[in-house]
Amino acid sequence: MSRHVAIVTDSTAYLPARTMERHRITAVPLTVVLGDRALEEGTEISTRSLAQALQKRRPVTTSRPGPEVFAETYRRVAESGATGIVSLHLSAELSGTHDAAVVAAREAPVPVRVVDTGMIAMALGFCALAAARTADAGGTVDEAVTAAEKRAAGTSAYFYVDTLDYLRRGGRIGAAQALLGSALAVKPLLQLSGGRIEPLEKVRTASKAIARLEEIAAEQAGRGQVDVAVHHLAAPERASALAERLRTRLPGLADLHVSEVGAVIGAHTGPGLLGVVVSAR
Repeated sequence: MSRHVAIVTDSTAYLPARTMERHRITAVPLTVVLGDRALEEGTEISTRSLAQALQKRRPVTTSRPGPEVFAETYRRVAESGATGIVSLHLSAELSGTHDAAVVAAREAPVPVRVVDTGMIAMALGFCALAAARTADAGGTVDEAVTAAEKRAAGTSAYFYVDTLDYLRRGGRIGAAQALLGSALAVKPLLQLSGGRIEPLEKVRTASKAIARLEEIAAEQAGRGQVDVAVHHLAAPERASALAERLRTRLPGLADLHVSEVGAVIGAHTGPGLLGVVVSAR
């Protein structure tokens, strides 16, 4: 097999399977712990099972991959012919995944650059895809890292959640704690900022919050060329409707992805999540 720079990411990137196959991107799974069962995201737990568990208020937690999982992944990728690896992961502010990758990279059989993208979901996915396209074109490890970092700098992510309770329970909301006192009276909009989930706005009703999410995404996109992802958890109709509205009003729209988030992010947001990622090309 030809020698190449390989791209590794994690299961929270939520890239389409065909896209990952086309660009030879490898995803290391995070784990969802449901009761006393540890289940790999993407293969061992469905989002439907997760949503049902959350609605029944069953205990759900998440766990990063261990360094040994990354070590095995790097070994397999090197054996496939890679001469260097770029390992791109969700924000280190939200997970220890990046740190586990750093530990494993020290003993990898080929050079590995581990990057904290500061992103989650398709905000991470777009970074991995930018790096993969650069590697596909013959780029070096440094060039692939630069492409990913440039993409991250031009990417924004915004979220609507029905309740902050799941984020509060998982300790993932940081300054959004300020919204908790009025969480029952408002529908919160959140943003990814500095690798953390932070409060953006408080809106009185779900319909107004979703309309405002659309406005924010359109303002962020402007008239430049952008890729957009619309995420949801157990809200496919909302997601499809929002995606179609964005399709008609974004003049520079290149690719539009609509997908349900996996169990790891879903565990911290709860059913009803609606998210928009805007990523400048």
